[in-house]
This record gives sequence, C-alpha cells and structure tokens, in this order.
Amino acid sequence: MSCHRSAQHLAVLIAVALAGAAGAALAEDVSGRQVYVDYCASCHGANLEGQPNWKQRLPTGRLPAPPHDATGHTWHHSDRQLFRIVKEGPAAMMPGYETDMPGFGAVLDDGEIAAALDYIKSTWPERQRDVQAAKSASDPLQP
Repeated sequence: MSCHRSAQHLAVLIAVALAGAAGAALAEDVSGRQVYVDYCASCHGANLEGQPNWKQRLPTGRLPAPPHDATGHTWHHSDRQLFRIVKEGPAAMMPGYETDMPGFGAVLDDGEIAAALDYIKSTWPERQRDVQAAKSASDPLQP
C-alpha cells in the first residue's frame, strides 16, 4: 500500500472512530430522553412541564407532579438528592412525605436513572445548570 493510500486509509479510520464516538454520545442522550419518556413523562409531562397547578394540593392532600424544566425546582437539588429521589422515592429524602411518585430503583438501574437526570439537566438554561452544578459539587454522590 502506498504512503498516500495509507494516509487515506488512516483518515477514513479516524473519521469512522469520531463518528462512532459522536453516535455513542447521541445514543446516550437518546437513552436518557427515552427513559424520561417511558417512566417520567406520564406525570411530569412530555416537555418537562409538570402537572397543572403543581403547587396546589390535590383532594388527596398530595401535590401534583412538579415540572422538571427551568420553571420548577428540580434544579434546586444536588445530583445526590435527585438520584435518591428517583431511586427510592421522595419520602426517602423527606420522611413522612406523601406522594404519588414511587421509587424507581426496582425498575431502573443506576445508569438509566443517571441518564434520565442528565437528559433533564440538558434542557435547562445555563443559569439553572450552573446553580445545580454548584449544589452538586457541595453535596457529592457517594461511591
């Protein structure tokens, strides 16, 4: 193989590797979005908008599902808190709190939970991402 053909072959291999890496990143994002659609959107909304009047208690005394977009309060919590809420349910963080949200630890693995949370965070404006990142830095996930 000539030097020129070797260089062309190497360029093709690099392009394929880069495309594969970009595709893997996209698949990771799609995975988080898909987990959100499959397990969260029915209550929290297809566009992360939450249920109407989410700050007003229902006749059951429970609160409707809050939005996960920038209008809600999800970004006020650290990654550790959000992960635990999804995995164990809100009552794990707030003992005695009655909610319609179950923990999803029996149906989602840790990677799926993290992917869904990453998807949610990817939709926030920079300010909310920065505030949430600072909260997460001061309250790290435990290994």
